Amino acid sequence: MGFFADSLNRIQPSATIAVSTKARQLKAQGRDIISLSAGEPDFDTPQNIKDAAKRALDEGKTKYTDVDGIPELKAAIVAKFKRENGLDYKPANVSVATGGKQVIYNALLATLNPGDEVVIPSPCWVSYADIVLLGGGTPVFAPTKAEDGYRLRPEVLDKAITPKTKWLIFNAPSNPTGAAYSREALQALTDVLMLPKNSHVWVLTDDIYEHLLYDGLKFFTPAQVEPGLIDRTLTMNGLSKAYCMTGWRLGYAAGPEALIKAMCKLQSQSTSNPSSITQWAAVEALNGPQGFIAENNKKFLERRDLVVSMLNQTKGLHCPKPEGAFYVYPSCGDAIGKSTPKGTAIKTDDDFVTALLEEEGVAVVQGAAFAGSPAFRISYAASTESLKEACTRIQRFCGNLK
Repeated sequence: MGFFADSLNRIQPSATIAVSTKARQLKAQGRDIISLSAGEPDFDTPQNIKDAAKRALDEGKTKYTDVDGIPELKAAIVAKFKRENGLDYKPANVSVATGGKQVIYNALLATLNPGDEVVIPSPCWVSYADIVLLGGGTPVFAPTKAEDGYRLRPEVLDKAITPKTKWLIFNAPSNPTGAAYSREALQALTDVLMLPKNSHVWVLTDDIYEHLLYDGLKFFTPAQVEPGLIDRTLTMNGLSKAYCMTGWRLGYAAGPEALIKAMCKLQSQSTSNPSSITQWAAVEALNGPQGFIAENNKKFLERRDLVVSMLNQTKGLHCPKPEGAFYVYPSCGDAIGKSTPKGTAIKTDDDFVTALLEEEGVAVVQGAAFAGSPAFRISYAASTESLKEACTRIQRFCGNLK
């Protein structure tokens, strides 16, 4: 008998965190590294939010709080869902956790039994499948194609659902592809979920990139498009991306009261309440001025266009133009089977990103991590200078492959 739990063998360490860590180590050794691996805005947290945290400290708001959120924050979340998504929730429908990842973890561990299946459109964020596996469930990938803008087709979703399906995890705008959906495209998916034969499937929608949309696209969430889904949907969101609060660790969700209670029960025996200071900062983030989001998006849009243009001028790469988030997901299929000037053979996208980091000092994440090979993800939440230099190095790297 080994000392460690069998459940640990079912999962891998987060690939995005692993790449970022390796990039930091190389930087510490004096290497000139440009890291485009972390899904993290390079903008600072807005000043009014930082001021709210300082006020909370000065006012002694440093004690334990309710396990799943202070009443003031739950009220702000209820108001946000009404104002921005047209969704009617009560505070009893709201859960607050230490980051969006914990919300997903709580929901899946509180509901999955061995044999339960979870449908995940792929390519997908690295943690979904691992959290499903940790909860004893089985991830079922529903593949999307670059030519469809990496959007899930209704017939592919329908085919992936079986009597064992418990959840669909839906993320749009998507990490890693930036794929987004019009109201009509989303309605086609919710129509599948409303079929009587699929009435047992719940929806966990990860709306963390809600505010990062370009080209005039408007955001919609599944329960808003199809009110008939409200009793089996957990609508998850957080402050990391749009509010530039990655390190503050705060995620939230709204859903049926029985599910929220079960998630709270689990959280009461794990982390208990999220940081009290972060919660008060979050009240200000949601209730305060929102204008900075559009300002940041203008910069993200310029960066997206720069990166897509430079990558599509690169030998052997094809980069679709994403509609949201701050990622591009270029295919590197043409590089497979070639080798670098130093003689490194490129057999997989894993080999591609490793060689790119070691030979050109650019850190990106392999498509295999997102269940979508051969490709890689670039986060363009970095300075324009860094992006230009990184894309120049990528062009050189791909141009030198034999």
